[in-house]
Amino acid sequence: MGHDWSIARRLFLANALFILAMTVFVGTAAFVDARDRGFAEAENRMLSVATSIADSPLVLAAARSTDPSRILQPYALRVTEDAGLDFITIMAPDRTRWTHPTPSEIGRPYIGTVKPALAGEPFTEVTTGTLGPSVRAIVPVTDDTGAVLGLVAAGVKTSNLSIALSARLPAVLAVALILLAAGTVASWLLGRYLSRVTLGWGPEQLAQLFVYYDSVLHSVREGLVLVNLSGEVVLYNDQAARLLGVPVRATAVPSPGPGRRASVAAALSLDRLDLPPGLGALLQSGRSAVDEIHLTDTRVLVVSQKPALLPAVGRHQPAPMGWVATIRDHTDMQHLGSELQSTRTLSDALRAQTHEHANRLHTIVSLMELGRGAEALDFATRDLELSQQLTDDMIDSVDEPVLSALLMGKFAQASELGVLLTVEAAGSLSDSGLSGQDLVTVVGNLIDNALDAAAGGDAPRTVHLTVRATAHVVTIEVADSGPGVAPEAVTDILQRGYSTKEPGAYGRGLGLALVHQTVKRLGGDLTITRRVGALFTVTLPHRDAAGISATPGPATGVAVAEPTGAAHG
Repeated sequence: MGHDWSIARRLFLANALFILAMTVFVGTAAFVDARDRGFAEAENRMLSVATSIADSPLVLAAARSTDPSRILQPYALRVTEDAGLDFITIMAPDRTRWTHPTPSEIGRPYIGTVKPALAGEPFTEVTTGTLGPSVRAIVPVTDDTGAVLGLVAAGVKTSNLSIALSARLPAVLAVALILLAAGTVASWLLGRYLSRVTLGWGPEQLAQLFVYYDSVLHSVREGLVLVNLSGEVVLYNDQAARLLGVPVRATAVPSPGPGRRASVAAALSLDRLDLPPGLGALLQSGRSAVDEIHLTDTRVLVVSQKPALLPAVGRHQPAPMGWVATIRDHTDMQHLGSELQSTRTLSDALRAQTHEHANRLHTIVSLMELGRGAEALDFATRDLELSQQLTDDMIDSVDEPVLSALLMGKFAQASELGVLLTVEAAGSLSDSGLSGQDLVTVVGNLIDNALDAAAGGDAPRTVHLTVRATAHVVTIEVADSGPGVAPEAVTDILQRGYSTKEPGAYGRGLGLALVHQTVKRLGGDLTITRRVGALFTVTLPHRDAAGISATPGPATGVAVAEPTGAAHG
């Protein structure tokens, strides 16, 4: 068979050859069986006729007469014609024929076996006599004492049996042809089905394709998940297993190489996987998605999803088989984004301070031009003291340099928004073991959220940050003068994508979700209550050198305040 032949063509040809061989075998077996059955029926009929003749009183009386041929020849010819036989030969115990279809053979010795009949046992045989090969029965003619007075041989030529058998041959051939036609049609229908489901590819092509796809699945750095129409995961690669926390399953398909495991898995229900609600709902729904952000406890995942369609073959339209989701790990990218946002904040602060210092410098120059040097010097001195005091207070209050730099930028950002930002700190963060990056994620996003809420509220617009470090935990509180958080929105506010900002705004719907993710990863607790506006309280346990919580922290959760106004985002 050609290597470019499809599975359907190979199966059709192999099945057709098999059906043809089976048809020849069955036909031959049927013919041989019919022949054997014909011979057996002929032997039984010959035995019945010969026994009836041997039991006839006429034959017994003739055997005792001096001229048996005169009495038995007419009788034998009549019975031969009536019974449709080829010959009836009645003979003496010494084989001398008393009757024969050919009169010239009368008186000559019988050709064939007579020994069992002379012993009183009827028997049948196939042998060649004067008329040719024949099936015959030989029965002894006995008196009341059991003495054998003669023998009766009745037979039919095998050529006549062959003619009768040939009459049955058309029926046997008809059955064989029907079997061949039915098998061919079944092979054709099966071939069409296989051609459709295998897309007309041969086994070598399918094996090569499997090896290629398996290599791709193991080499790509993106997670890949295939979900069928029943909502069951039927395929995923190692990267997807790592990102989703799914165990790598052994495959039912032979591995393409030593030590390799293919990515085809037994169907795994999505309900049994511990996936974030948003991601689980996306995979369950099968809807199309492009670069959606989903958060797990420790990762930021970007997910795209599209239907998996069976290619159109002939008149068949593309049919959905499920959907394919690709998953990219953007955790490091998000950390870089957080650092970039911090850099932007500092840049904005520098820009604001540059603008402010430019105004103050213009004021000093104007005072000097007006001849008011003393007032210009006093104004410059007081401005320098105020800036230095703010810097000193921040450094003295917060001993984490990265967090201090962030807060310096937030002061300028709050000033531009017309919001008063105050900071209260107690204890040392350096002993907590918490990374500056995690602190920036929590504090930066909470302050950004609070500034947005306060800026949209009524005067006086304030945001207050409290950082307290004890021997075991670090508590961060961010309170604002905004409208607060509605109890029914507490659960939604921590989900990715929920926001009160305008659609398309930078970081829309991600800040509080990242805070929640970070707090949960660190084994801390996040509560949302109310003071004037919303009050977000984060409690984080200290970390040891290995980054593991040094003290058992409270269960991660969200507490709800009394009913308030609008939600944060």
